[in-house]
Amino acid sequence: MGSIAELPMAEKASGVATVMAIGTASPTQVVDQSTYADKYFKLTDSDHMVGLKDKFKRLCEKSMIKKRHVYMNEEIAEKNPNVRAYMAPSLDARHDVIIPEVPRLGKEAAVKAIAEWGQPASSITHLIFCATGGVDLPGADFHVSRMLGLQPSVKRYMLYQQGCFAGGTVLRLAKDLAENNKGARVLVINSELIALIAFRGPSLTHLDNLVGQAMFGDGAAALIVGADPVPTLEKPIFEISWTGQTILPECSTAIRAHLRESGMTFHLRPEVPALIAGGLDKILTEAFHPLGISDWNSIFWIPHPGGPAILDQVQETLRLKNERLSTTREVLSQHGNMSSASVLFILDEMRRKSKKEGLPTTGEGLDYGVLFGFGPGITVETVVLRSIPIDA
Repeated sequence: MGSIAELPMAEKASGVATVMAIGTASPTQVVDQSTYADKYFKLTDSDHMVGLKDKFKRLCEKSMIKKRHVYMNEEIAEKNPNVRAYMAPSLDARHDVIIPEVPRLGKEAAVKAIAEWGQPASSITHLIFCATGGVDLPGADFHVSRMLGLQPSVKRYMLYQQGCFAGGTVLRLAKDLAENNKGARVLVINSELIALIAFRGPSLTHLDNLVGQAMFGDGAAALIVGADPVPTLEKPIFEISWTGQTILPECSTAIRAHLRESGMTFHLRPEVPALIAGGLDKILTEAFHPLGISDWNSIFWIPHPGGPAILDQVQETLRLKNERLSTTREVLSQHGNMSSASVLFILDEMRRKSKKEGLPTTGEGLDYGVLFGFGPGITVETVVLRSIPIDA
């Protein structure tokens, strides 16, 4: 009989994990934020709540969002009236839509990423799938692997109910997998139907709910991550240099979401922007001290766009120039808050913008940058990225 010592051990890659391709996908339905208050109160039979409607209009105006892509529409509302109530049993009805749509939208993003990567889907060795809604068995990871024709032996990881910080979580996990398994090619998919799972009518007793109704959008993003790119066949976009996760002290009730029979409820304390901004300097110092970087304007920024108040507070506290958050604000204006998928949309937009403007690197011409995920906990995911020179 053999021993454990004789079992083959996984070889490690010699290089650092890199993002090799990015794809995104959005629902076809687009809502205009300037007219959404009227639409929302009509859809939820709440036009009689005049004062609350005026408050919601002001929230929409201050959101800095121009449009969002969402699944929720009149047909779903008419077919499932409990979905449009503030608090009524509706989880089954929501899941009837969400469970098949989460992997479908994820597949749409993944097909784009795989096409950019240029290698066959059968070469993917690992799959990380992240979604806030649509918990089911087998999960979205199983279904999307079959949709894409991945190998039956692909190693799958399904992350449900993580929240907005998980755009950083998936990069942390992908880095570990790529660097500790030589030749690994990791497909990462974040597919978020957050606007649908959290949709509900207004209530005078739960004003946090209106923030979510004004901010959330649906979307999916996919990445190919691997170390030691094959010359001429694979072109890295960003290097994943370092990752970390931090729980901010005394913030456990600051951001909360609860999955109930009525869908997902959203709760937000007003001091959240200050709590997040106040905790970042220490995290940045720990992450960038080994690189000799202490000027936060010398790096590119990809923070989760939880809302304009968070971005404003981060910018003010860390004294960032307007251009450091311009790409993040642009994605927020066009898509809203897509939970964990948001930072991956920003990553994609940044590399496209950098190339379009003729900048020397994928990170807006800068060498290093930071990706931050913020979410329930308050949990902060930190990813240090190194940009790659753009070919002329």
